[in-house]
Amino acid sequence: MALIQLAHITKRYFIGTPNELTVLDDMNLSIDEGEFTAIVGPSGSGKSTLMNIIGVLDRPTEGRYVLDGLPIDQVPDQRLSMIRNQKIGFVFQSFNLIPRTSALSNVELPMLYARVGQRERRRRAAQLLRTVHMDAWAAHMPNELSGGQCQRVAIARAMANDPPIILADEPTGALDTHTGRMVMDIFHELHEKQHKTIVLITHNDDLAEEAERIITIEDGRITGERAGRAARPAADATKVVEVVR
Repeated sequence: MALIQLAHITKRYFIGTPNELTVLDDMNLSIDEGEFTAIVGPSGSGKSTLMNIIGVLDRPTEGRYVLDGLPIDQVPDQRLSMIRNQKIGFVFQSFNLIPRTSALSNVELPMLYARVGQRERRRRAAQLLRTVHMDAWAAHMPNELSGGQCQRVAIARAMANDPPIILADEPTGALDTHTGRMVMDIFHELHEKQHKTIVLITHNDDLAEEAERIITIEDGRITGERAGRAARPAADATKVVEVVR
């Protein structure tokens, strides 16, 4: 069943001016529940803009986005933060951890916004840090952690409210090869054991190959689709992009 459905999505900036810019151009994309999808493309191809729309951080200029059966275009702005909090866990290249706040408190933060009680927040945050092998550093501040450790805390934070979707934007871009491998292994574990829908935004073809499905975009359009090394059996390998009517 499609968890993410984009139909005829267009995103323009500076509309009506001589500098009008089309970043996404009539894009159709469907991602199933439990699928591991990589979105690849060169710098300036529209990857970050697409991520912002999938992550409900921005709205398209035209087209329709249905997230887990909910038409986002019909959702008022004041509800969007709640939807992000419940449906999507974000992992960014720059980690986006809060300075001078412990790893444990960073993981607790999304649950605080979701009004989870303090005892349950603390219990679940500690459990998530154990999942990413960071429980020994729970009291440490981000500036006391390595890049790989910060990213593992960020993944734990992304899982705080048990969202169905993990949206990862260049999650290994600031890491060395060994540490990046550890981070990707965590994503595979989340996908295989917890059946999370993973959307990986990357310019790295080797990382993209680890997904089940690879979408290539150039100049704001989907220009290709192929199966990655983690593709499901042949019966499921070929997927038709669905268009939301």
